[in-house]
Amino acid sequence: MGVLSDFGRFSEPALFVLISLLDSAKHGYAIVADIESFAGRRLGPGTLYGALGRLERHGLVEPLAQSGRRKPYRLTAAGRAEVRRALDEMRALAAHGDRRLHGLQGGAA
Repeated sequence: MGVLSDFGRFSEPALFVLISLLDSAKHGYAIVADIESFAGRRLGPGTLYGALGRLERHGLVEPLAQSGRRKPYRLTAAGRAEVRRALDEMRALAAHGDRRLHGLQGGAA
């Protein structure tokens, strides 16, 4: 289990933010738009900035110099490692579920 498991019900929005920052630094609105495009979820400002604050406190993201009113964030090395860990955990869970699902298709209803 990694850092995100300590976030409880806030772990999903935090993971979405980390995934959004994998390809480049982004400011809040760009993060929200990106998450909506790949996850179909729209994070409200409180959820977004709450997640960013928790991620920053854990050293998973860091703010960059503010550009006007926009404050971009980027992923840290620890953040990249946490995304990798979380996705590996999801893949293992999905594989386990698939094995059970395929086992059920063979006979049980």
